Order: sequence, then C-alpha cells, then structure tokens
Amino acid sequence: MEKKIVLKQNNSSGCVVCGDKNDFSMGTRFYETESGEVVSVFFPRKRHEGYPGRLHGGMAAALLDETIGRAICVSHPDTWGVTVELEVKYHKPLPTETELRAVGRITRDSRKIFEGSGEILLSDGTVAVEAKGKYFKIPMNEMVDKSFIENDWYYIQEEVPECIDV
Repeated sequence: MEKKIVLKQNNSSGCVVCGDKNDFSMGTRFYETESGEVVSVFFPRKRHEGYPGRLHGGMAAALLDETIGRAICVSHPDTWGVTVELEVKYHKPLPTETELRAVGRITRDSRKIFEGSGEILLSDGTVAVEAKGKYFKIPMNEMVDKSFIENDWYYIQEEVPECIDV
C-alpha cells in the first residue's frame, strides 16, 4: 500500500536506531504520512544480526519502539515518547542486508500518556514483527539541553520520496 509522505523527521546523532554518527546505528529514516502514521525505512547490516543473516530480535524491538514512540510527533511535534511498556510479537525472521520498513501509529492519546502499535514488514508486505506500547509524553526541552537540540537533533538533507510503499 502506498502512503503519501508529508514530512521527514529529524535524526539524533548518537541513536542506535537513527544516528548518523553512531557506527552501530541502523541509520533509520522516519517519515510522517498524511494518514498520521510514521513509516521508518532501514537497512540492517551484519553487525545487527543475532543469527546469521537475521536481524537480532532486540534490534527489531528497538526499531518498533522508536517508530511507535515517534508517532506522537505527528500531532505534538516537540514531544517525545518515553517507553513505559512494550509488547513485541515475532512472526517471521527479518533478513539483514536488505531494506525493510516499519509503520507506527497512535491508538490512544491522553494528556500525559499515549499508546500505539506498529509492524515491521518484509519486502512482500508480510508482517514479520508487531508491537504495541505505552509511552509518557515528555516535551523535548525537558529531556535534553539546548546544546543537544542545536547540535545533535537535526534534519538530514536528502531526497524525500513523495510516497512510500508499505
């Protein structure tokens, strides 16, 4: 299913999921869609595997945690989701050395907490891993100092697709 992209989200320099200055990062990019979801695009490498040729389950959980947690930014751009709980179900192994996608969305939003769900998809659209979680809403400026916002939380200039297939 093709989804129209309305915004590309920032990356954090040292993050294991999206950091562009972390040698172990998956280098994930996050896009907000017109349907209010967040789509993440990532390319797991050999260094991210558990079993040979398979993404480590903890890395899959981290990716879904980040994707669902970032979904709050669609309606609250300067808010971060801090994980309270995350339930992950693994259905199929995820390959390394191939581009994969995940989708996250908000399922319930209250004043201080939100809940969300998400999936990591194989290239044929099959759901390989799914998760649901609960998160505290924390304003970004209460979690990090001004220096982080100015130096380590930034938009990476690159071509942004108009639509993305998930």
